[in-house]
Amino acid sequence: MSNEQQSVKMWSGRFREPLDREFEQWQRSIVFDWQLLNEEIAASKAHASAIAAAGILTADELAVIRGALDAIAAAHASAEGKAQVRDHASAEDIHHFVELSLVERIGSLGLKLHTGRSRNEQIATDLRLYVRRQIGLTINSLAAWAHALVGQARAAGEAVMPSYTHLQRAEPVLVAHWLLAYVEMILRDAARLQDCAARLNHCPLGSGAVAGATLALDRTIASRELDFTAPTANSMDATSDRDFVLEYLQALTFVGLHLSRFAEEITLFATAEFGFVTLPEAFSTGSSAMPQKKNPDLTELIRAKVGRIHGAAEAVTLQLKGLPLAYNKDMQETQEPAFSAGFVPQMIGLVARFTSALQFNRERMSEAAQSGYLNAMAAATYLVHKGVPFRTAHEKIGNAVRYALEKGVELNSLTLDELRSFGDEFSEDFYAAVSLAATLDCHDVIGGTARTRVRQALDAATARIAALSQEVAHAGA
Repeated sequence: MSNEQQSVKMWSGRFREPLDREFEQWQRSIVFDWQLLNEEIAASKAHASAIAAAGILTADELAVIRGALDAIAAAHASAEGKAQVRDHASAEDIHHFVELSLVERIGSLGLKLHTGRSRNEQIATDLRLYVRRQIGLTINSLAAWAHALVGQARAAGEAVMPSYTHLQRAEPVLVAHWLLAYVEMILRDAARLQDCAARLNHCPLGSGAVAGATLALDRTIASRELDFTAPTANSMDATSDRDFVLEYLQALTFVGLHLSRFAEEITLFATAEFGFVTLPEAFSTGSSAMPQKKNPDLTELIRAKVGRIHGAAEAVTLQLKGLPLAYNKDMQETQEPAFSAGFVPQMIGLVARFTSALQFNRERMSEAAQSGYLNAMAAATYLVHKGVPFRTAHEKIGNAVRYALEKGVELNSLTLDELRSFGDEFSEDFYAAVSLAATLDCHDVIGGTARTRVRQALDAATARIAALSQEVAHAGA
């Protein structure tokens, strides 16, 4: 390619003066939108099919153009090839790069491809394809993490741990019940991402720069080829819509929040003060100063990543605020935040493997679940079954707890005579009612930690995760 060819802009006909050199470099987006190469190739091939159907290209020309586009993609599939795209000397953006490469391969025929098309609709299409692909990768990773959690939950069996409110011990729960709480978060996250994917899945190609293509294009051709649901309904909205980028990043913020909550709990539970879990060495590091340390680097980094994701969503919010219709150059700035969240599928994949490698100290967790009056709620429920109003039962058990605290024993260590000093309703069956098994099983409601309910929840979660994986596989087929 000659220097003269390289210097030609896609819009330069109206201009006499060259761009300020520093401004030219500063405003180029190829340094980040090179990541859209595959999306740009796919969209260009679809557009070629549409203009061929409109009589702009012959069948032979269409075959040549599509073949050359495939060759460009193949030539830049490696890390070295991608770097060549990013570091291209003169391409303004990924669209310009593909056009220059196409002309280099097939000559002036390559210039026909832009007939009936604007870069405004190109970037709107490429970004939708990119976000759709990233959503698929993210949901796949979420399914893997959910599967790891269910695996640990099944392995835990009837192991128990304390649950917490206000970071104070509350009631005993099955370890499996705690793990399944995160599965519920994951499934909501996946549903949000699926909703986003459904809303974005409309094809902007054929929208032109703002008012629609100037050729009588059959827009359904490109839409079908790219597996969109349908063409977009309004050209002005299509070329200026970045709702899907914001919605995607907001959905990822929820993913990050849930990852961060899990990371925080594991970080706490791995401390000597809790001692509930043993961190896998493959995901931990040591201290350069203190030889005994094993640091939870993975969970600490995960806690921090949510700020990066949320920051990207906030950036796009402010970039879109107050923009008049339709396309504005400001929208170029929505790309980098979208790309900056590209690490999320890999991060979730790491968490999935980390989760599978966690070791739980069941004895320590069980001891913690059976001390500190965690059966007090079950004790109050016992009195309710004896006909005592709950508020009264709450007061009586609270008094019993205070007495046990002063004596330094648990509720079930109080004698029957001591218990009856707080109410005549206490009898020998109290001790069975506040045993660990009974304390768990009194929560015998949908979503409760009763052992039979958790077994049912495990089976249901397994089926829901399998269905999610099938949906993603079908969507990517």
